[in-house]
Amino acid sequence: MSKKLAIIYILSIIALFVACASIGTPDGGPYDEDPPVFLQGTPAPNALHVADKKVVLNFDEYIKLQNAFEKVVISPPQKEMPEIKSSGKRITIQLNDSLIPNTTYSIDFNDAIVDNNEGNPLENFSYVFSTGNTVDTLGVSGTVLNAQDLEPIKGMLVGLYTAGDDSAFYKKSFERVSRTDSRGRFNIKGIAPGKYRIYALSDANNNFLFDQKSEKIAFSEQVIEPFATRAERADTIWRDSLTIDSIRFVPYTRLQPDDIVLRAFNEDFYMQSLLKYPRKEHSNFTLYFTAPNEKLPQIKGLNFDATDAFVLAANSRKDTLQYWIKDSAIYHMDTLAVSVTYDVLDTLGLFVPRCDTVLLTPRKSRARVLADEKEAFEKAEKEFLKKARKRKDYDEDNPPVYIPPTKELKIKSLNSSTMDVNANYVIEFAEPLLSIDTMAIHLARIVNDSTQVDMPFVFRQDENNIRRYVVYAEWRPEEQYEVKIDSATFHGLYGGTSFPFSEKVKFRSLDDYSVLHLNIPGTGNNAVVELLAAGGNPVASQRTENNRCSFYFIKPGKYYLRLLMDDNGNAVWDTGDYSKGLQSERVYYYPNMLELRALFEYSQDDWDINAPLEKQKPLEITKQKPDKERVKRNRNAERKFQ
Repeated sequence: MSKKLAIIYILSIIALFVACASIGTPDGGPYDEDPPVFLQGTPAPNALHVADKKVVLNFDEYIKLQNAFEKVVISPPQKEMPEIKSSGKRITIQLNDSLIPNTTYSIDFNDAIVDNNEGNPLENFSYVFSTGNTVDTLGVSGTVLNAQDLEPIKGMLVGLYTAGDDSAFYKKSFERVSRTDSRGRFNIKGIAPGKYRIYALSDANNNFLFDQKSEKIAFSEQVIEPFATRAERADTIWRDSLTIDSIRFVPYTRLQPDDIVLRAFNEDFYMQSLLKYPRKEHSNFTLYFTAPNEKLPQIKGLNFDATDAFVLAANSRKDTLQYWIKDSAIYHMDTLAVSVTYDVLDTLGLFVPRCDTVLLTPRKSRARVLADEKEAFEKAEKEFLKKARKRKDYDEDNPPVYIPPTKELKIKSLNSSTMDVNANYVIEFAEPLLSIDTMAIHLARIVNDSTQVDMPFVFRQDENNIRRYVVYAEWRPEEQYEVKIDSATFHGLYGGTSFPFSEKVKFRSLDDYSVLHLNIPGTGNNAVVELLAAGGNPVASQRTENNRCSFYFIKPGKYYLRLLMDDNGNAVWDTGDYSKGLQSERVYYYPNMLELRALFEYSQDDWDINAPLEKQKPLEITKQKPDKERVKRNRNAERKFQ
């Protein structure tokens, strides 16, 4: 064998051994899927007559705490923040408050304890001890929902007071406390036998009592008496990640009530203040308030006479107020000094006047505006003379005089070329109108693509916008119409005049819509039903009549339903008042999505508003989603099939 062939032979043998050694890649063994295991603690679990304020917990592996401030709840609640530390396989809790005699203490970690490597959580871990002769073992649980939209509320305190002192919510800390998770669920542990009142609180200042009107609260009118029963629950035994081996029933102690639902709300208390006051143009300025106004503020001019000086445009809440200045001598001023007097609530909850002095200055000074107008005039005049010189009759000694065109008041159409059959024609102007010639407005129905038939109509200012106007008429499906407006029909507050305007619109066919009929027992004539788009925003509403309501002219699509029990008949949701024992108005959701198609008429007779409240709102439109599991289970079993 030649030397060259020997080398090739040796290299081939080496390559064969390397290939045989590379059949699999070491992966470090199976995944760690087990949570940390609690080994022992000082004091011991459920210890009695405890006097030491230091608690030490030991685990079988290295651990860490995640979001301890948010997740770890100590009951009774601690006024002075405890020190909670993790180091290696140990957690140390140093309580800074004095221990209360004859009291059960519980430290609820939720799922804050995880192993150091994989992050496997030790779920629902609690540690309990007592300063007295017994450990209290009762508990209650439930859900806290936002009263207005049934959103689960995460991180809200839920606590108990011994029944009998209805003022305790204002005066002292909770006796027992828990905190809601991402599903709005709470679980209060270590409760002694007795009768209690239950409350929820978004505790802004961490003192465990309701002492700020800005705090969201919830309360129940019912007295709660915790109790325990024996029960069984199904425990599924898995052979692998896909196959069930068996199901066994495991006895356990069920702590009740475990289905409490609290509806949380903010009381109608607003720290009223003037937020901002821009004056984008000389002609108008806007006042923005932090909350709705019961009545309009008083405006006083400090360097001008504000008597009858404005045209006011206010939104429905009266927290955004736009003032249009009528007198040119006033709006030409670069700085308007005004005092704004409005009502605010004092510390006793009484309305008192507050006066703010503000300076209203536009973006451009009057001199800058005049300079811009002069520049625009000179540019237009130069262009006019340039064109005039090209004419044969141009006389250099006697040139034509440039006359600026009439200031145009533009008409803005807010309509699409194809309109819904239940809509009306709407136009808008950049400024309030000074006068209208309704005889110069024309509406015609177009027949056979050419013939026009004049139509009666009503032209009216929009209730919520003084610059917007609506044409009301008997619109017909599949018909085309033309709106014509003659020149100089509208004159604006600042001298603008409208030019001729015309627009054609066509209304949709009835075949483009679906119809929805609802039967909702228990609502009578007292409910408002909202049809919600896929994102959860309302697109239409109807009041029930004899437990029924119907929606017509619905575009095909996916929808949801929300119902408001409108107790005072004002068609809006009203909040509660704890001092008056008044709950907020009740809200319900239809639990399923509705997919409506064109040319279909649907009837829903199965809406039970008395179904469990926490299960009503569809997850698709619930913004507060449950926290995802941080560790994927059964990864070892899954890997066997790869």
